[in-house]
Amino acid sequence: MTKRCGWVKMNNPLYVAYHDEEWGQPLHDDQKLFELLCMETYQAGLSWETILNKRQAFREAFHFYDAQKIAQMTDADLDSLLNNPNIIRNKMKIYATRANAQAFLAVQKQFGSFNNYIWSFVDFKTIDNEILNYKEAPTKTALSETMSKALKKQGFKFVGPVCVYSFLEAAGLINDHENDCDWK
Repeated sequence: MTKRCGWVKMNNPLYVAYHDEEWGQPLHDDQKLFELLCMETYQAGLSWETILNKRQAFREAFHFYDAQKIAQMTDADLDSLLNNPNIIRNKMKIYATRANAQAFLAVQKQFGSFNNYIWSFVDFKTIDNEILNYKEAPTKTALSETMSKALKKQGFKFVGPVCVYSFLEAAGLINDHENDCDWK
């Protein structure tokens, strides 16, 4: 029998697929890293399941996370998204997506890629934590606090240490799969 982390909601196929195919897998594609960071920023104050269920609509609303296109979106473009019932209609989060695209592009220019920048925080190696029960996993660490400050300094929005820790887990910079999870 397949054993997954205890946080996986088995009644939602999107949740199961996210755990099995994405979460905790080392990710190095800039555009996918950007999408994942954006998704984590949308989650602030909401459930991850809500974000996963709206993921496709977010992709469509934000040009499939083409940072160049998002960075050029006008206030009118962003304001029109406030009428889209298929995404989170939080004005600050919607506007943060544009600011984050602009910061993302600046980081790419400065560091060669977003991947190089992000992975440098962990010396380009996944941190493998010993997690017996997902409820024992931290929600933030000194690493996520450091990265949060650095991202904010680069111009990113909605990237507090809890959001950043979730991003680190999701993008595989930190492996917080439970020890008995088949994906550990």
